[in-house]
Amino acid sequence: MTGHLLLVDDEPGLREAVSAYLEDSGFVVKVAANANDAWKFMETDRPDLLISDIMMPQVNGYEFLEKVRSDERFLNLPVVFLTARGMTTDRIKGYQTGVDAYISKPFDPDELVAVVQNLLNRKQSQTSSPEIQELAGQLAEIRALLRQQQSEAPQSSPDVTIDFTPREQDILELVVEGLMNKEIAKRLGTTVRNVEKYVSRLFVKTGTASRTELVRYALQHHLIPIHRSS
Repeated sequence: MTGHLLLVDDEPGLREAVSAYLEDSGFVVKVAANANDAWKFMETDRPDLLISDIMMPQVNGYEFLEKVRSDERFLNLPVVFLTARGMTTDRIKGYQTGVDAYISKPFDPDELVAVVQNLLNRKQSQTSSPEIQELAGQLAEIRALLRQQQSEAPQSSPDVTIDFTPREQDILELVVEGLMNKEIAKRLGTTVRNVEKYVSRLFVKTGTASRTELVRYALQHHLIPIHRSS
């Protein structure tokens, strides 16, 4: 078993016991006593999976998860809640916020290990296909283009006028931000299939053949507001 985990819980005894068991099971575990400390860790060292208590001081688990899911870097990060709560409404709130699994205290450590490994396996299978790898590569190139644009003088390519619909313009700006189709669909409240349709239209209207080419074209010809590409 492999995987870098971040465990967030304000109970020192539980943190020590759970982290020790996970480490004995082959995981690399970093611990935090609260959500604020956990976020600082995540900013510098992205975990493969997050395990968090719900009832914590300052920032509770729900609030922490909302912050995590609002950051595009962690949209697909597997999250497990450790909770003493058993109410269905609490579980529904967690799932609506974006949690992947619940483990109720007290729990069998072997159950936690099984849940963690299952989520990591699922994540690996979702990111191992050639199509996903290709898209990930394109997104990396897009972000590199954006960093280059911020550090260099503006390109001298002339502005062009293309008749985009409002929805095409919205999607173009989100593509330039580096969002994947699933993330764009969530942001705009539509389906992934609709987003794919609009991205294909953008390819046709700009004469491009990939997301990277589309972003480069949009930046060079000033097809998006400057503040949206930062």
